[in-house]
Amino acid sequence: MNKLPLTEEQFNNIIDLALAEDVSHGDVTSEVLIPPKLHGKASILIKARGVLAGIDVARGVFLRVDPSLKVKVLIKDGAEVKPGDIIATISGRVTSILKAERVALNFLQKLSGIASQTAQYVAKTKGCAAKIVETRKTTPGLRVLEKYAVRLGGGQNHRSHLGDALLIKDNHLAALRALGMSLTDIVTKAKQNAPKGLTIEVEVTTAEEAMEVAQVGADMIMLDNMSPDEMRRTISLLPKGVKTEASGGINLENVRAAAMTGVNIISIGALTHSSKAMDISIELEADSIRLA
Repeated sequence: MNKLPLTEEQFNNIIDLALAEDVSHGDVTSEVLIPPKLHGKASILIKARGVLAGIDVARGVFLRVDPSLKVKVLIKDGAEVKPGDIIATISGRVTSILKAERVALNFLQKLSGIASQTAQYVAKTKGCAAKIVETRKTTPGLRVLEKYAVRLGGGQNHRSHLGDALLIKDNHLAALRALGMSLTDIVTKAKQNAPKGLTIEVEVTTAEEAMEVAQVGADMIMLDNMSPDEMRRTISLLPKGVKTEASGGINLENVRAAAMTGVNIISIGALTHSSKAMDISIELEADSIRLA
């Protein structure tokens, strides 16, 4: 049973889709060269510092390829890792290990990269009230896993899907303004028609727009591509209790300045769409190789 925020069916579907890309036509190299009864042991080796994410997915890949494999997890998701750490071992048929190797690593490297970069942003904002969140700029089909990796890195999650909250962005505003509606009209309509309990957030680009949507009852205001000085001024003008989100153009160099303005959350699309994959490898142990 997987330990992730997925049903067993969802978990297997994600793995099966990834495996179908890579091994649906077989592994001709291993099948031509490696005796089918050759057994051995491999280690999953960390080659960079960061936060581990995806070990249960990697384990699931190996067992999906060959349920007879023995996978021993040595370090769990969320742990800080460093070069030289062995996070798991896999024992069994060498052909099965080789068949699962790349897909398992793809999950591990990507998710660990996301968790590690999130941890860097969280560290940069230590002592500030602002929470680091991702956006919906995720890999199709992997959103649940990528948001899970963000949490492992110390971040929190924004909307999981379009039904999570009303987020009125620039294109919504452009479409409705073309019909003659003002910003006040748009937020008022949202409040009247929104399903009960859903947050209403509005994207603004000026302090004046922020004050207007606050006056008509927006729950949260997204300060889009504002400088820290603009954010600080805007927040000072808003009624107490109105939450704010900083979005756009935020990176590791300026995230602390954004956090110190008093915003409640900072959303960073790069957490999921541009994180550098962690350097991880799978190494067969030569002295373990034997014919069964």
